[in-house]
Amino acid sequence: MPIDAANPVPPTLPRRAGPDQVPEHIAPELVRSAGITFAPDFLKAPHDFMADLHKDFPPIWYDVSPFQNAWNAIKHEDALFVLRNPEIFSNEGATPFPRDPDDYFYFIPIEIDPPHHRKYRNIVDPMLSPKGVLALEERIRALANDLIDEAIEDMRTKGECEYTTAFGRPLPVSVFLDIMGLPQSMRDTFVDWAVNLLHSNDRAIMAQSMKSISDYLKQAIEEKKANPDDGVVSRIAHAEFDGRPLSDKEVFGFVVFLFIAGLDTVFATLNNIWMYLAEHPEKRQEIIDRPQDIDKVVEELLRRWSVTFSGRVLAQDYEMRGVQMKAGDRITCVLPACNFDPEVFPNPLEVDFDRPRKTILAFTVGVHSCMGAHLARLEVKIALQEWLKRIPDFEIKPGYEIEYRPGGVVGPEYLPLVW
Repeated sequence: MPIDAANPVPPTLPRRAGPDQVPEHIAPELVRSAGITFAPDFLKAPHDFMADLHKDFPPIWYDVSPFQNAWNAIKHEDALFVLRNPEIFSNEGATPFPRDPDDYFYFIPIEIDPPHHRKYRNIVDPMLSPKGVLALEERIRALANDLIDEAIEDMRTKGECEYTTAFGRPLPVSVFLDIMGLPQSMRDTFVDWAVNLLHSNDRAIMAQSMKSISDYLKQAIEEKKANPDDGVVSRIAHAEFDGRPLSDKEVFGFVVFLFIAGLDTVFATLNNIWMYLAEHPEKRQEIIDRPQDIDKVVEELLRRWSVTFSGRVLAQDYEMRGVQMKAGDRITCVLPACNFDPEVFPNPLEVDFDRPRKTILAFTVGVHSCMGAHLARLEVKIALQEWLKRIPDFEIKPGYEIEYRPGGVVGPEYLPLVW
């Protein structure tokens, strides 16, 4: 029976964490601790680490960590099945973000399974469809070139350009805020809130960040109700669902989910791609020499540098690859590892713009696939085209060691470039 997002009820499923909270039905030989998102070996080179999971771990294991215990799946085929079968692998209660049980809400539409999921998506899909995002192309190109102007000036005056703050962050976040109808003046504050929520691994810090986000967005929603505009927040605030206005809980849960989802993922993806290109001049030149293949280039770079994970909760008992999972168990599809499955992508760490076309999992698949995928692809495409046109040669500042933050979105913390 579909959940009632207008009258949300906190989930009763346990959120297990640590070696003393392994359910009795888990076979001991399947219990491992990989340290994904937080271990020193992971943070040293996260994507190499996730590629090596195929050598060091079984296709499915029960991962134990201080933050959450869950089945982990790393095979491309298994992830496709999990993500395409919400009747078995539900999204209800699958997100990790803390919420006040006395003021509970669902993250919409990600925590809503069919049949209602599509009805919520339809509210904003026109703005995020391929046609909708193409209307933003001119604006994105202009912004990219304004930021490149500033990056070149940074290089001239400071002797380096800190890519993450000069380009990687402001390009996608500024576009996102315009789409949402939120103020550009709050950009850096919004990003700080999102970073603390997604990268702290401290429930208290996450809760405080969630409170800051919630307090701000509740105020913003009331403002949009009183003064409608063309942004997504206003569209949601005035939307209807099955012939009735969305409830306050639905509006808030929808807006806050989009806010969290839109602030960090493309930012992290661009940081990873530019780090790679700074170290591989031959790939920069290949992109420049093959302008007609830019869509293939974008797809391969998204496969190689995907940044997120996708969790579900089993709605029923299910056996996969001989592993018996029980209703209520959590499962995480380690999407970057799935994009490194050597059975699907031979030599998976190699960037090959001529790979045979296969489904990549940078944006998941199925009914819960990322609503912002078309926009993300366009932003990466424009970023590559405009940057390489004006700054074709660059490298990481000599002596600088790349550092990754822990958390559920994988990207370098800083990326100082020189040219």
